[in-house]
Amino acid sequence: MFIIIDDREMVTSGYSSGFTREGVPSIGFRAPEFIDWVASAAETDIGAVEAFLLGTCDERESVPKLIRDRCSAPVIALNEKPSLEQTLGLFAVGVDDVVRQPIHVREIIARVGAIQRRASVSDDSTLVSNMRVFFDGRDPELNGTPLILPRRERRILEYMVKNQNRRLTKEQIFDFVYGFCNDEVEVSVVESHISKLRKKLRGRLGFDPIDSKRYIGYMLVNK
Repeated sequence: MFIIIDDREMVTSGYSSGFTREGVPSIGFRAPEFIDWVASAAETDIGAVEAFLLGTCDERESVPKLIRDRCSAPVIALNEKPSLEQTLGLFAVGVDDVVRQPIHVREIIARVGAIQRRASVSDDSTLVSNMRVFFDGRDPELNGTPLILPRRERRILEYMVKNQNRRLTKEQIFDFVYGFCNDEVEVSVVESHISKLRKKLRGRLGFDPIDSKRYIGYMLVNK
């Protein structure tokens, strides 16, 4: 889930459309709306955010601290004109990267992935049992052979790998894959995605790597 903060609806809707084409959920806020949201958002909603894009708004310098008080997700600032003073000022108030507009959403996604990898001091993949899971859009590999997965099943697997040894609720997984503001899809769709995913993994691994407990959630098992 990517959150775009900009007082211009044309900007937020433009980036949201781009993320949608890449299969990544997003939502746009004007700065005053975002400030109200981030102060009161549920932990599950905050936890589903992969990154924040900070565009043009009067509260540009105060927003990064509000985010940091609730979340450690990367903050990417969007600049329309090259300005060393402005760039240094944005880094000083806590953003993780400053990019020049226009920029393709695929580059933004790649930059966020790089920031997250540096933060976790890890590679762009994780080995779980005989399965290597990537975080750059590639399908997982089982015993060195790619397992082709639909986009949403792949994102669910990536999310579970990033949260190993932690049980995830159906609602948390839904928020990550579809976005917490999606009213067009029922949360129950997660059950169908996970059922298909675990069947494919079980067939290749020889055991069920996803442990599920009713009313509690799902957790990846590393054998």
